[in-house]
Amino acid sequence: MSRPAVIVTGGARGIGLACAEALADAGFDLLVADLAEKPADGLASDITARGASFAYHRCDIADLDGHAGLIDAATSAFGRIDCLVNNAGIGTVLRGDLLELKPENFDRVLGINLRGTVFLSQAVAKAMLGLPSDGARSIITITSVSAAMASPERADYCISKAGLSMWVKNLALRLASENIAVFEVRPGIIRTDMTAGVTAKYDGLIDGGLVPAMRWGESEDIGAAVAALAGGKLGFSTGSVINVDGALSVPRL
Repeated sequence: MSRPAVIVTGGARGIGLACAEALADAGFDLLVADLAEKPADGLASDITARGASFAYHRCDIADLDGHAGLIDAATSAFGRIDCLVNNAGIGTVLRGDLLELKPENFDRVLGINLRGTVFLSQAVAKAMLGLPSDGARSIITITSVSAAMASPERADYCISKAGLSMWVKNLALRLASENIAVFEVRPGIIRTDMTAGVTAKYDGLIDGGLVPAMRWGESEDIGAAVAALAGGKLGFSTGSVINVDGALSVPRL
């Protein structure tokens, strides 16, 4: 059996990098897709040191015309695509009163987080169906607790993640009979570059009990969940939402 191959979007840092490292440790060969012209320093050696083959492809997922090139890069490198991890995305462009939300900011967030991810998933799913497979296949999309928990100061971000959540459900139904498992992973408050500017705010909220686990989530928490899903042992759970949030999203009185 050949080593399985995975595409991780936004895999050069943060949650995406943690997913790439966990998948390499789990036996996957990796193609990291990111916006930078060149991979981050040490990225290739980090992945190959874990026993994986590594490829890099510059890709803006909002540019739908670039999706074919990404798929070609993966198939050229590995001859197969067994897993797609949809991680690339951005936060709200400008936090503030949703009554002042600007259409151009809304369009930017939705264009990357929702439209880009939806149509990349579609393209990769079609490619998977035409490629050889001798093991588990999956499409795993990183959303957020904001798919279900409202934040009026960043409504555009919440809408993008809620839309992705519904996309995952529909994609899971379409691909279930094709033996391609589809999952949604919802991180909670995770220590990344995206949350660096609000660290003090969330430190206080976590100390006050907002997160029952009483700690920040780490990127490695997400990577561990993604690697477990990609491994195939949970294939019959296709369509499931995996909350990785320290019980933040559990309703409480």
